[in-house]
Amino acid sequence: MPQDSLLSLEERRTKYSVPALEKALDVLEYLSEQAVPLTQAQLARALNRQAGEIFRMLACLESRGYLRREPVTGGYSLTLKLFELSRTHSPYEVLLKAAQPLMRSLAEDLRESCHLCVLHRDRVLVLAQEESPRPFRLSVEVGSLHSPLHTTSGRVLLASMEEAEREEVLVRDLEWRREKPALRAAFVKRLAAIRARGYERSEGERFVGGLDIGVPVGPPECSMKAALTIATLKEKSGPSLETMLPALQACAGVIAVHAGLKREEEAPSADAANRSS
Repeated sequence: MPQDSLLSLEERRTKYSVPALEKALDVLEYLSEQAVPLTQAQLARALNRQAGEIFRMLACLESRGYLRREPVTGGYSLTLKLFELSRTHSPYEVLLKAAQPLMRSLAEDLRESCHLCVLHRDRVLVLAQEESPRPFRLSVEVGSLHSPLHTTSGRVLLASMEEAEREEVLVRDLEWRREKPALRAAFVKRLAAIRARGYERSEGERFVGGLDIGVPVGPPECSMKAALTIATLKEKSGPSLETMLPALQACAGVIAVHAGLKREEEAPSADAANRSS
């Protein structure tokens, strides 16, 4: 076995550091987090760099089409080039194509919003959303990142992993490392219960009155982990959990079949999802 394969991710990053590339990636990642134009001076302060140190980096990224500079304020913002590159060979393209029409039908039938998530860099990434046709509805931003510990989708994704794979994700989470052993044990027990019953339900986790119901897309043994979640309000007239859960599970099963994550005979039919609603 090559000696380098025994190094941790952080050790490899330190050993093979490329300072110029690190600076460019720092700029791109920080701008994506802020989502507003920032000047050269603002970026330098935020990244703890000298203004002159990142000037050439910004000029290069602008010339290659990754950044645009506002002529009046001089602020830099991301273009759509990274999005275009990610869409060219996205590993989730097949999943998205399979999911979107089925999610649209689910949202229309239940009149509730639903979203599809995966784990990306140890965070919950919202890949797609279909909004409820109701005039007042819950919404989550596509492309946004969230905690795997404090979201219904995150716990569904963690519960679908084998123990060793899950531990690799959790050990990199700063909040998890700081948690008390008793609370860690309780969380792992909760994940086991989610895996056993096949869904997660949480109330008021993000705000008072919020209700999330999430299920895995595909069996635990498939390599691509995804979660399909309905976001709704607890105190209102509408479908009950007994109605929503079967429809949600049936929709997730059909998505898994169409995306090639599950054989057809293993999943409920699309008609079952419609009947449940």
